[in-house]
Amino acid sequence: MLAARYDALMFDLDGVLYRGDGAVPHARETMAELRRADARVVFLTNNSSRTPEQVAAKLEAIGISARPSEVVTSALATADLLAARGGSAFVVGQDGIRRALTDAGIRVVDGEPERVDHVVVGVDLEATYAKLRTACVLVQRGARLVATNPDRSFPAPGALWPGAGALLAVITETTGADAEVVGKPFAPLFEAARARAGATSPLVIGDRLDTDIEGARALGWDSMLVLTGVSTREEVDASGIRPTYVAEDLRRLLD
Repeated sequence: MLAARYDALMFDLDGVLYRGDGAVPHARETMAELRRADARVVFLTNNSSRTPEQVAAKLEAIGISARPSEVVTSALATADLLAARGGSAFVVGQDGIRRALTDAGIRVVDGEPERVDHVVVGVDLEATYAKLRTACVLVQRGARLVATNPDRSFPAPGALWPGAGALLAVITETTGADAEVVGKPFAPLFEAARARAGATSPLVIGDRLDTDIEGARALGWDSMLVLTGVSTREEVDASGIRPTYVAEDLRRLLD
């Protein structure tokens, strides 16, 4: 099978394995067959809102076997980056990034602090104008702006919803600041996943040309774009970003 050509399979989540609270068509049976074939699997996500335990639990709930140790999130990669710097952070984000930063020794500050060392932006389904305003003020007072990922949107049932990149744009447009971005398509998240898998020749499976596929290309890795999420075949034809494979769904891995 195609999957056997690679020593690790790196799966994006939203639009690849699930969409909203339901599994993408053919994801469950494909993943079960890959497990039976002893494929080495890593779940790689730009979504910073959940912890690895929560990600694994969601996958299990929709019938896809997963362990927290197989999950690498942009929250974990961001926390690893900031752990060496220390200090305090104001967070536009949810439990995943907040917990990862706290576990890494970063003091997460809420409310309207006068100053912090970092403003960290991830996806936040409860973001308010007040929170974004505070983030903008703190950046203008000298806080370093760090983003877990640049995704402008993510696939939800029936539509695309604003992602971390959309929230980040509010802050960068307001302040003129440049953000340090950790997640895909940038290398830190991919490298963390390769280290977790112990891989030398991985295949990245994703639904976005601009993050999953472009990030793999920059590292010289093979990639598969599945057409169950954001990017379309027409966008592949019009884009300069070329995946190694284009597939209607995950069943292509079993060919």
